[in-house]
Amino acid sequence: MLQTPRRARQVAALSLVFGAVLLTGAATGAWGDPSDPHRAPADRAPAAAGLPADPAGAALSEQQAEHLLAAGGDRWGAYYSAQEYAEFSQGLDGRYPGVGLSVGRGEDGVTAVSQVTPAGPAADAGIAPGDRLLRIDRDQADRLPVTEVVARLRGQGDERRAGSEVTLAVRRGDGPVRELRLRRVLLDSRQVTAEHLDKGVLRITVRAFTSGVADQVRAALRAPHAAVVLDLRGNSGGLLDEAVGTAGCFLDGGPVGSYQERGEQRELTAPSGGDPRTPLVVLVDGGTMSAAELLAGALQDRSRAVVVGARTFGKGTVQQPSRLADGAVLELTVGRYYTPAGRSLDGTGLTPDVPAAAGEDADALALRVLAGLGTRS
Repeated sequence: MLQTPRRARQVAALSLVFGAVLLTGAATGAWGDPSDPHRAPADRAPAAAGLPADPAGAALSEQQAEHLLAAGGDRWGAYYSAQEYAEFSQGLDGRYPGVGLSVGRGEDGVTAVSQVTPAGPAADAGIAPGDRLLRIDRDQADRLPVTEVVARLRGQGDERRAGSEVTLAVRRGDGPVRELRLRRVLLDSRQVTAEHLDKGVLRITVRAFTSGVADQVRAALRAPHAAVVLDLRGNSGGLLDEAVGTAGCFLDGGPVGSYQERGEQRELTAPSGGDPRTPLVVLVDGGTMSAAELLAGALQDRSRAVVVGARTFGKGTVQQPSRLADGAVLELTVGRYYTPAGRSLDGTGLTPDVPAAAGEDADALALRVLAGLGTRS
């Protein structure tokens, strides 16, 4: 299925910003052409929630919006109908319609289930990680872009609501093909997980910065720990406010970065009261994008953490939505953001302090780095 530019931008945002699918290239940094609109979502400026009205009060057709974006060269801009933007905002609030499974595509081109949400429709139907996804309704999954697979699972148009249905054909190993009809529900995205590694090391994984993530990280840090690994690998960005709030968990106030909005410099400052002492390693890779890059860069600039892994994606721009007269939303790039040291990561990404060799166990490398830093008594 050939996607329009508008469709490509929306699918990229919907699939990546909510952490629904990590492409194979995210782990290695092999994302290809940086101008590919499938690669990353736009980050939202802190003022975005207000949705200022378009000063001209104009309404644009889909074709006019695409022409405007193409003429301006704004590869991260996007146009949404009123319903589409409401659904997109719902996802940034941490909820989205779906059947409770994530997919990935291996080098062999096979589309397989990578994660299943406990107690979701997919889990209730007996789908498990490793199952091959053969068809979505009548379309072969392997012939669709992975981002389109994710969009189909969540639904399109009137399907994007709880109660709509989708038919999947799945196979486990060499077993028979099972055709399952699943009813979509409204799911809570789980963007933060925490687990203890050895010797008192707490690993906190943040997949995307949706609403409430900073509070979730703060809650995870209440568990006993002597050191922290903050895992931002594959983190697609999201809300800058949440990234700044997360920085405040590890900093006692101070700068996190800045961004330019139509020529005016705006400062991003961490809230006070965070823990500035506990040894901290931040894991990054080629799938670490946008707000996640700013967070890692801030902790690096302020000598708060050792950044370990691979060079990050390199998206350093901020988008701002404006409401049009017909209720649609046009989202345009309004400026770049910078780390506290004034670095722009746009197009270059963040270079880790300790690079991980190809195929190296990044978790083990993080533990070795922490051992060199010592642990807080």
